[in-house]
Amino acid sequence: MQGLAMTLPASLAAERDGAVAILKLARPLKRNALDDETILGIETFFTALPDGIGAVVLHGEGEHFSAGLDLGELKERDVTQGIAHSGLWHRVFDKIQFGKVPVVAVLHGAVVGGGLELAACAHVRVAEHSTYYALPEGSRGIFVGGGGSVRLPRLIGVARMADMMLTGRTYSAEEGQAMGLTTYLVDVGKGLRKGLELAARIAENAPLTNFAVMHALPRIAEMDPAGGLAMEALMSSIAQADGEAKARLKAFLEKRGPKATRS
Repeated sequence: MQGLAMTLPASLAAERDGAVAILKLARPLKRNALDDETILGIETFFTALPDGIGAVVLHGEGEHFSAGLDLGELKERDVTQGIAHSGLWHRVFDKIQFGKVPVVAVLHGAVVGGGLELAACAHVRVAEHSTYYALPEGSRGIFVGGGGSVRLPRLIGVARMADMMLTGRTYSAEEGQAMGLTTYLVDVGKGLRKGLELAARIAENAPLTNFAVMHALPRIAEMDPAGGLAMEALMSSIAQADGEAKARLKAFLEKRGPKATRS
């Protein structure tokens, strides 16, 4: 592991392990609650990723991933100021979902409110058995503002999200896995190792393929079938015409490349 040369707030810590960059939420005494300084630091991190990084692991220090918005940040805002504040979160979280490289989020403890919105931006999510999910905005008289109403229904459906916000229902790690919030579930204390393993594997992919999965796939999924098929054909043609793709296909045909096997 080595440090990354970028200026971040004390609430974040960044390092590098080969082709994998690691961003840690580092406010454990605040359950890694997200204030504006932290959000802007996340933007700095994803904007300033150095060359040679092929994937990112995002995790939280202490007992929790993130308990969400730091409610101490809430001020008397008029409607215009509130819209601008949500716009800040939207801009930063878009840099994660539609950024330079895929992101693996490692979840444990509280993944609540804005913390769940942050996790939803990642491309792969790993949960430890200690993880639990909640959207307590309804009981606090507020509404999600970090893109949750766009991203979360695509993962769990509108009805489940509405239920979480209206009733305060909390889902366990196992329930989150079953409903599609995560795709990996591991023992307590083993999430980061699994996240790093997955990120290292992702970083070995052809960059253009990773780009297509990040930027084209979610947009194709939202298109009408005919438009989606046309976009798929275009992206497939671009990817297979790439020099690295040709080299990898040649290696596979010559039995020098990796084969798909059972994990």
